[in-house]
Amino acid sequence: MKAVVMAGGEGTRLRPMTSSMPKPLLPVANRPIMEHVLRLLKRHGLNETVVTVQFLASLVKNYFGDGEELGMELSYANEEKPLGTAGSVKNAEEALKDDTFLVISGDALTDFDLTDLIAFHKEKGALVTVCLTRVPNPLEFGITIVDEEGKVERFLEKPTWGQVFSDTVNTGIYVMEPEVFDYVQADTSVDWSGDVFPQLMKDGKLICGYIAEGYWEDVGTHESYVKAQADVLERKVDVELDGFEISPGVWVAEGAEVHPDAVLRGPLYIGDYAKVEAGAEIREHTVIGSNVVVKSGAFLHRAVVHDNVYIGQHSNLRGCVIGKNTDIMRAARIEDGAVIGDECLVGEESIIQGNVRVYPFKTIEAGAFVNTSVIWESRGQAHLFGARGVSGILNVEITPELAVRLAGAYATTLKKGATVTTARDHSRGARALKRAVISALQASAIDVRDLENVPLPVARQQTARGSAGGIMIRTSPGVPDSVDIMFFDERGADLSQARQRKLDRVYARQEYRRAFPGEIGDLHFPSSVFDSYTGSLLRNVDTEGIADAGLKVVVDASNGSAGLVLPSLLGRLGVDALTINPGLDESRPTESAESRRAGLVRLGEIVSSARAAFGVRFDPVGERLSLVDERGRIIEDDRALLVMLDLVAAERRSGRVALPVTTTRVAEQVAAYHGTQVEWTTTSPDDLTRVGREDTTIFGGDGRGGFIVPEFSSVFDGAAAFVRLIGLVARTQLTLSQIDARIPRAHVLRRDLATPWAVKGLVMRRVVEAAGERSVDTTDGVRVVETDGRWVMVLPDPSEAVTHLWAEGPDDASAQALLDEWAAVVDSAGD
Repeated sequence: MKAVVMAGGEGTRLRPMTSSMPKPLLPVANRPIMEHVLRLLKRHGLNETVVTVQFLASLVKNYFGDGEELGMELSYANEEKPLGTAGSVKNAEEALKDDTFLVISGDALTDFDLTDLIAFHKEKGALVTVCLTRVPNPLEFGITIVDEEGKVERFLEKPTWGQVFSDTVNTGIYVMEPEVFDYVQADTSVDWSGDVFPQLMKDGKLICGYIAEGYWEDVGTHESYVKAQADVLERKVDVELDGFEISPGVWVAEGAEVHPDAVLRGPLYIGDYAKVEAGAEIREHTVIGSNVVVKSGAFLHRAVVHDNVYIGQHSNLRGCVIGKNTDIMRAARIEDGAVIGDECLVGEESIIQGNVRVYPFKTIEAGAFVNTSVIWESRGQAHLFGARGVSGILNVEITPELAVRLAGAYATTLKKGATVTTARDHSRGARALKRAVISALQASAIDVRDLENVPLPVARQQTARGSAGGIMIRTSPGVPDSVDIMFFDERGADLSQARQRKLDRVYARQEYRRAFPGEIGDLHFPSSVFDSYTGSLLRNVDTEGIADAGLKVVVDASNGSAGLVLPSLLGRLGVDALTINPGLDESRPTESAESRRAGLVRLGEIVSSARAAFGVRFDPVGERLSLVDERGRIIEDDRALLVMLDLVAAERRSGRVALPVTTTRVAEQVAAYHGTQVEWTTTSPDDLTRVGREDTTIFGGDGRGGFIVPEFSSVFDGAAAFVRLIGLVARTQLTLSQIDARIPRAHVLRRDLATPWAVKGLVMRRVVEAAGERSVDTTDGVRVVETDGRWVMVLPDPSEAVTHLWAEGPDDASAQALLDEWAAVVDSAGD
């Protein structure tokens, strides 16, 4: 039986280590990752192996040759272009077509029992057996569900937290029968999980899942690379170490010279012919490569040092990676998470801060303080995008320098000469950051249309008028010292997950495009933006009956940019409107929950005393809307969604409404009563936007004041919702309280539970297991539906160590009991 080792990946996330070295050759405990893989294959009798190569293929071939030194027979299948996980194996079909074969990655460290995996495959008679394992954070892997017989029921590649329904992931190790090649097109980029396996399942072919016991680490990031070294030293993984264990956990390879007065605190590894002088201190989880010199007084802790490195006197290395042939001079300091590429020179007494990347062949001058990466890279971030774009504390996490780098990365994803629309709220911080963003865009050959201070929906609408994208900077809702940098696509919607990942990759690598002098972008300031916006809004949203209804409304602009569009809008609507808090207040660019509530109470008092039909309150950027009925009573946001839904559905009598799965199922009753249908989406605004763009969609909302009016826009727009509401009320001649009264009461309760990142995947698997035979919906998170219609939803937060729970029942007590029951399931996963 033969094996295939896939060794063609570029390992871009591991740059600069992989700038001049293929990922499979990165050393773990002074031996290439792929060598550990090959030795594992040999232990299980898989001596005849085909290696698929593409990136820096000659280095892999030159290192391993024909495999004679390992006692194996190696051959190579070279890809002229990347062919994907399945395409690369198809490329080796000639050597594999006669018998069962095993596929394994050349850059994952594992000690799985491959013999047992193969025996399982043959016992089940499967066409494909997927080797699975449990991991704490499944986001970077393909998650899988198998039944009790081992048959795979579902795959999902690289999910978001809202899509996580298990912590059982695909390790990329497969046992396959040659018939699988019938499903792989030659000379084409094809993936197993994304392309081949779904087709096999559709055709009824047997795919089994083998849940392996043992160690597995996908060495795909700098953090996992350093962790793999520590795990080898801690003997958490069964791999061979060269050399001698001179004391517990202290491994020294052949020919190494370690002075008796050097301090060694294991577990650690010192490579062959390395030299450690007196007074040097080497601490836990440090790996020193071959021919490394460690001078007296040097201190190393959790450092990974590749071959032929010089470490000067009194230098200090903590949690960093040092590439081969690099010189670290006297008293240099390299902090946790930093990576120094091959053949660099780090000068005396220089300081390289944490997470800095120094690419190969660079010189850091003596005494330099380096806190940004050299030349291409900047600081690494685990999660660039959050729920509102890129967010953080102004001038602490979100600095002008960061804004420049983000804008440069965004520009690099667009064509030269493209136009980007920029905008901001009325805060001084947003104004300062926007200027930095504009400069970076222009310097990257992008023309800029700057709207200055406008409501968020206006920024989106103007972006959609001929721009390749947009950037809006605003104060984070409810957090006055933080800002959000929001990125739009050509339709003015938030970037999709795929576009976010692309921007994330460019930012992480920071290989920015720079314009030549003649290519510097132009800067324009469009005129009549508000007239253009209101004209388009009134042309597309039905305003019939408003002028004749004689309605009086009270509008609270919240001292935000929403007030800028109201004069143009209200004047052309022909409605008797009392506007309060219209002026901009730079000192209050956002509002707390308490101040928002107080504002609504005050609005209710004015509506009641003025005998108005209703009152509306915009958020400071004009994106969301809150309602007060004619009695001055606040209509809570989740209830306001049902009121708007009832009005729209009653008028349209057909079509679909887009609602997140956390919405009360009373919405289904309201929609069905009027002949419309609910399309359930994830809680992500971009998913609501996606459905909002479809022709049959008549309405959308999120239950938090965000409303979509599809005839005008597919994004949340407070002004559009306001105009739509006035028209609906004018034509129905019913008050908001009458509409609210005819809608059944909903009983949805919510609870947030602290959940460590390490157990989030386990939590979701426990929830699926606890569901048993009950109906399970995995549109977003996991929603479990009881036979009596009650439901509970469990959703991991994408950016915080929290799990959100919603439960709905016929009354609050029933919903509370359901919430308590499933909270116990979530808590049990962390015990």
